[in-house]
Amino acid sequence: MAKDTDNKATPEDDMTPIEARRLMEEEEAKRRAQRDLDKEVNIFDGIRDRDNNPVEPVKLKGSNKFCFSCHKGVSCWNECCYGHDITLTPLDILKLSRSLYLAPATFLEKYTVPALWHGADMPIAKLRVKGEDGSGPCVFLDEKEGCTVYENRPVNCRYYPLGMATVKLKEHKGPEDFSFLVREKHCKGHEESKEQTVDEYRREQGVEPYDIFNRGWVDILMKLSSWKVVGGPGGREIDQRTKQMFFMATTDVDMFRRFVFESKFLKTYKIDDEMVEKLKTDDELLLLLGFDWLKHILFNEKTIEMKDEVLQDAIAAARQADAGSEKPQED
Repeated sequence: MAKDTDNKATPEDDMTPIEARRLMEEEEAKRRAQRDLDKEVNIFDGIRDRDNNPVEPVKLKGSNKFCFSCHKGVSCWNECCYGHDITLTPLDILKLSRSLYLAPATFLEKYTVPALWHGADMPIAKLRVKGEDGSGPCVFLDEKEGCTVYENRPVNCRYYPLGMATVKLKEHKGPEDFSFLVREKHCKGHEESKEQTVDEYRREQGVEPYDIFNRGWVDILMKLSSWKVVGGPGGREIDQRTKQMFFMATTDVDMFRRFVFESKFLKTYKIDDEMVEKLKTDDELLLLLGFDWLKHILFNEKTIEMKDEVLQDAIAAARQADAGSEKPQED
């Protein structure tokens, strides 16, 4: 059959079957990447690898009920405090270091290990466990009394045996949360008769204030995880200096405060005098400022404003750079 000369030839016309298949696979990979951008998921849980997959694949709403109770009388008392993998949130670090009367930097050095957030390659801190193979007890565990920092225990510990997932769909304005049950083989708390709803358990464990406060940090990690799928904005990787700034702003309020007050930060951004005074002593407020600043420098979000004169200088410098790049080269 003669080829229709009215139709333009496409690159596929000259491809071998193998090359065409490879192109189809590449296009499908791009579509999967886009779907990953449309749906971002971040999960906080207390899962350990020893039970393979202890997660029950059922989304739980706040009104759903489950049976669970943890107390000294349970035969597995303290077992969940061995070999854990606990990511510390910014509020966890602040509350724990404050309760132990330690500077955040000292707390981080003594009780945490550095790690990278899965999917985003951003630096975070994880709670240290004793033992060289990572299967030992938590650094805050007393064999007889249990958790020695219980009042300020990490939010990850508060959730157990629930996990929390945050899902953001493209068509929705904000993220949506749901819970799921983690049923590890060693845990006998599931055999207890105490029944409660997810919402009741969350209130009992005091997780909601943590979730609300840490939302900005979670949002940043979720977005960076999505970017990682396609190489970041414009295909750029996050540079090492920005990663260091992220770690400073989300783990060490003392160092971030010095950065705010001793660098050009206050000369660069619009922060009113009353807020400046509060930032001198209010650690929680300083952390929230850090989240806003990180969203601005990472994603160019309007979470914090540059001063007019600084912005004008930046625009002028950008225009000058563009003009220089367009200048024809001499032979």
